[in-house]
Amino acid sequence: MLADKAHSTPPGSLYARIRDELRAHIVAGVYKPHARLPSESELMNSYGVSRITVRQALGELEKEGVLFKVAGKGMFVSLPKPFQSLARLQGFAEAFSEQGHEIYNRVVGIKHLPAGPAVAQKLGLAEGEPVTELKRVRHLNRQPVSLDVTYVAATLGKRLVQENLATRDIFLILENDYAIALGYADLSIDAVLADAELAALLQIADGSPVLRIERLTHTKDGEPLDFEYLYCRADNFQLRARIER
Repeated sequence: MLADKAHSTPPGSLYARIRDELRAHIVAGVYKPHARLPSESELMNSYGVSRITVRQALGELEKEGVLFKVAGKGMFVSLPKPFQSLARLQGFAEAFSEQGHEIYNRVVGIKHLPAGPAVAQKLGLAEGEPVTELKRVRHLNRQPVSLDVTYVAATLGKRLVQENLATRDIFLILENDYAIALGYADLSIDAVLADAELAALLQIADGSPVLRIERLTHTKDGEPLDFEYLYCRADNFQLRARIER
């Protein structure tokens, strides 16, 4: 299955070619999820390279999360990471249910409080006006993947807290139940270190890096409606976007 082209390839790029060809076979479905890869000896013979070169190629694929190692048995193909596209305005459950994943939200906090400067500015409110804060841990295939902290004006928040937020997306409630047409969202993304509370909620080590997404969703008429901080684990799902030139 793997052609032996090693003799015409510069030594420095051998491991990269093996890595890229194995990845291509995995993407094409030649090796299915949880399938065992050929052994190191088999790959050495197929490519005519040293064990060090094979291990370097396999090691890089393992770091990428494409492969995982089982002691004494070899390398196996990982399940592909679930992903959410940043090119579409979708709720968490809406995006991942389409891919066939199991979704659950654990509501960990509901507060009615005065808007601080940042939240007030985002939602177009006066500082101190009442808002509702909703905190939910989003679970994907029974693993926590993000903490979503949502702020809405209190008039809307008092309605939302009566809904089944464990199984329903706020976006779908707004559109389907409240007839509020959504328009667009502004996003910014950075990385932060998880404090003890966040680490416990996401079941990661204290101080682990997480992605923080600020998302301000507007109605179809351009009015700010929903401001969120999304704190996302980086190890068990992906965010993707297509960017046109």
